Amino acid sequence: MGNLKDKINEDLKNAMKSGDKLKASVLKLLKTEITNEEVKNNREELSEEQLITVIQRAVKQRKESIEEYKKANKIDMAEKEEKELKILMEYLPEQLSEEEITQIVDKVIEEVGAESMKDMGKVMGKVMPLVKGKADGKIVNNIVRSKLN
Repeated sequence: MGNLKDKINEDLKNAMKSGDKLKASVLKLLKTEITNEEVKNNREELSEEQLITVIQRAVKQRKESIEEYKKANKIDMAEKEEKELKILMEYLPEQLSEEEITQIVDKVIEEVGAESMKDMGKVMGKVMPLVKGKADGKIVNNIVRSKLN
């Protein structure tokens, strides 16, 4: 089973057979988002990288929802979103540790000769493609900020 889309389809079938309603609903939503993205791209099959971007968008939405639900003290809703988030994370590449991200950031800062916050854009522009799909942009942003301050 080479690609991500096949894995999602396969896992969806298995979730439906085994009666895992939550996983089935998360994967159905994900498939819809993938299909919508393909329609936007003139019905072209998405590359692995584009699939990861769609999944990351879904992950980001869940993270934002979790924060909102927690603020509103809707713990049961936050927990449901956390379970969905966990399912989605299975389809992303292994995430980098903060230490690994910091090493990449340090290297890029040295490469571009960044010295202050005004170099933030330059550093982020080089770091993000290196960690695409493997690190949360917020974490990267915080690490770059702490290094440039």
